[in-house]
Amino acid sequence: MFFHPMDFLILIAFAIAMWAQSRVQNSFYKYSRVQASAQVTGLQVARRILDQNGLYDVQIERSGRGDLSDHYDPRTKTVRLSGPVYSGSSIASLAVAAHEVGHAIQHDRGYAMLSFRTALFPAAQLGSRMAPILLILGLLSAFEPLVGVGIGLFAAAVLFQLVTLPVEYDASRRAKQHLMTLGFVNNDEQRGVGNVLNAAALTYVASTLIAVLQLLKFIMIFGGRRR
Repeated sequence: MFFHPMDFLILIAFAIAMWAQSRVQNSFYKYSRVQASAQVTGLQVARRILDQNGLYDVQIERSGRGDLSDHYDPRTKTVRLSGPVYSGSSIASLAVAAHEVGHAIQHDRGYAMLSFRTALFPAAQLGSRMAPILLILGLLSAFEPLVGVGIGLFAAAVLFQLVTLPVEYDASRRAKQHLMTLGFVNNDEQRGVGNVLNAAALTYVASTLIAVLQLLKFIMIFGGRRR
């Protein structure tokens, strides 16, 4: 139960995830030292894009969670930006701020994949917490229904991560479009924006790959025991 041929692929996926995390940090810090020619802060960029899309009721707050803690909270309609993004005027700051605003625009426009992800969140949260416990107990006790429930809950968490991929890529697409349309970055700076956002997207791809491989492993173990 503790070693499976899929574990080799999972280890490779973990290595990819570590590389992706290192790349996003390196890309952010590299372009955080490159000032954008527009000389505006992440806060100003976020507010301008929000207003341009009629989202006057969306608030912007400074996050106290540290670097790379930027996110959009649909419950309170608030874009929260980390300190370096909120007050920074680098290419990285503008890229991240515009990306989070992209999620606010998705929310306002009723973007289907974001709505689907929001609906999946309770089941995914339950699955990520309870699935490992149920799977271990079910496999140790050879109680198949418990394993089946564990796999089902874990599948919900995996589906949540799969749906997250198009949501993140679409937010990045919107960010790039608005930064160029509103003149916050020029053609040369657009490459830096793309590098920052693409590196961040790789972390989601890697974590999703790990989750999918783990789900396949559990299904194969369960199927083998049933035979």
